[in-house]
Amino acid sequence: MASGQPVIEPLACDLGWPSYQQLTVQRWRHGQCSIEPDYVAEEVPVALVYNETPHVVMLATPTNLEDFALGFSFTEGIIEHPRELLATRIYNRANGIEVQLKIPAHRFQCLADKGRNLTGRTGCGLCGATTLKQAIRTPAPVTTDLTVAADEVIAALAHIKSQQRINNKTGSVHAAAWAVPGSGIAAVREDVGRHNALDKLIGSLLRTGKKPSDGFAVVTSRASYEMVQKTAFAGIGLMAAISAPTGLAIRLAEQTGVTLIGFARADQHVVYTHPHRLTHSV
Repeated sequence: MASGQPVIEPLACDLGWPSYQQLTVQRWRHGQCSIEPDYVAEEVPVALVYNETPHVVMLATPTNLEDFALGFSFTEGIIEHPRELLATRIYNRANGIEVQLKIPAHRFQCLADKGRNLTGRTGCGLCGATTLKQAIRTPAPVTTDLTVAADEVIAALAHIKSQQRINNKTGSVHAAAWAVPGSGIAAVREDVGRHNALDKLIGSLLRTGKKPSDGFAVVTSRASYEMVQKTAFAGIGLMAAISAPTGLAIRLAEQTGVTLIGFARADQHVVYTHPHRLTHSV
């Protein structure tokens, strides 16, 4: 970042907070019991503090928190450009992790005017919004000319499984990936919250100087409203989900020009909006 060096945590364990734990469990199969090791994902309170003022506490997987802070700040409209996140510091606290963020004074004043200081649960995508206007924000229409072959979307969804290190251990975290036509998956992020995984992904793209509109997103979750909202804010023109979209998500995708694909599998997919970006071989 422009001021200071942020703390970048290792994938497996951030500042003493592991992303998963090993337990000994009773496993029953066909009426027979065995004692076996098992792995369970952790969720940790992560407090985002802007200019020394607490804003929100999210329950998240404690990995890639610099990416999460940047992606959340951008997709929530707290900043309008990555360079407006002036500094990031990550601290271990007794009950969780605190991320101290510095933003320009005019951005902080806009944030303070929102009055948003609440706890975000794992599955919460609009946590902390105090008005309908804050919750239902409409991004500008995406302007990318990207076209993607359906085979590439399916290949990306198949490839993402091998890159889900935490989920392959625990079976309980979501992933969001960004793929470039002709090159495949270029970035993957995981989290117990689907929206957190997407924020981490977008933050990683912005932090490394990649142009989100050059690729497409695939997510291992349903395509809810806030997932489309964040995708559109990032300028990504196509998102494919392995599960279903909601009606509100479809309407937002139609309005913002996002190609929204649901139920994406090896042998099927459903295109809900803007099918011109997806090509099929016949």
